[in-house]
Amino acid sequence: MGDSSVVPRLGNMKALLGLLAGAGASYGLYKLLSGETFRKSKKRASSDSVRSSQQGEGRLQPGSLLAKVSGLDVACPGQGDDAAAGDIIHQSPHNLEPRHLRMLLSCLQTGEDPSDRCRILLTLGNAAAFTMNQNLIRELDGIHIIAGFLSDPAPEVRVQSLNALNNLCMNIENQEQIKVYVSQVLELIEMSPVNSNLQIGALRLLTNLSVTDKHQHLLKDSVRLLLSLLVVSNEALQVQTLKVLVNLSSNPDMIDEIVQAQAPASVVLLFDVRTAPAVLLRLLTFTGNLKAWRPSAQVADELRGKQDCLFRVMLDQSSQLHSRLVQLLSHPDGEIQAHVGRILT
Repeated sequence: MGDSSVVPRLGNMKALLGLLAGAGASYGLYKLLSGETFRKSKKRASSDSVRSSQQGEGRLQPGSLLAKVSGLDVACPGQGDDAAAGDIIHQSPHNLEPRHLRMLLSCLQTGEDPSDRCRILLTLGNAAAFTMNQNLIRELDGIHIIAGFLSDPAPEVRVQSLNALNNLCMNIENQEQIKVYVSQVLELIEMSPVNSNLQIGALRLLTNLSVTDKHQHLLKDSVRLLLSLLVVSNEALQVQTLKVLVNLSSNPDMIDEIVQAQAPASVVLLFDVRTAPAVLLRLLTFTGNLKAWRPSAQVADELRGKQDCLFRVMLDQSSQLHSRLVQLLSHPDGEIQAHVGRILT
């Protein structure tokens, strides 16, 4: 499991995960730790320190997984059991070495406890906030290993897998590997409870994957699902759903697919003063992108023949959207007023 020089120092799987518990639960914590300077001090090795098969009573070494990831102080090597520890060293997660990541990925594949898998995925996801680690994880085939847990029986493991892939997706080269899981991610959205962390995590991943037009075609059949989700979800999920729709509608080559998608008639009811401003602003941006599209008379006639398509619900002359936009001209938020004005002109 991983590098033979690392495993003995870490002991068994539970010892490793106990160390990872100190890794922090969020990227924000890593950003905090990576910018701080830690004081150096002296301390003795405790009686329950990790034992090595090659040494008597060993200490976790600088450069070990604990030193690199957990944010805990680690004693320097080279001191006797009865001697005071050396300088206390801490290093940020962006300095993780390939052997540490390799070990984490190996432990991820062999762990049986869902909580253990969650902790490892959380650690990998936080490490993947750094470009160097994004590349290392890809080179170690870590993307496919992590994506393998999208089908894990435990929902919390699937969430952590999505979160890790989301950070890895910030790397263009990584997107080439992640794109093959788009259909699986869409299935997670469709099959998961509405407003669940699974749906949020999946939509965040799709948002990053659709920032450029390179992979947007993979989502052309998802518009119906996204529009349906928009009318039944809470504010947080609506915002995340609209981020994907805005990305897709920013690409003129995607508009034909979008306007033909089946859409619930209740979408227009979201154009209301009671809709959360964060949702309404993105909804108006999406609408503005659609309004910039100018179909030929023949195409417009063909779209009118498609029952419940988005064109008929939002863009056709028979749509209620125009009257609802006019009402929003008196919205108390000036930015929303400006958006509406641009759409109506």
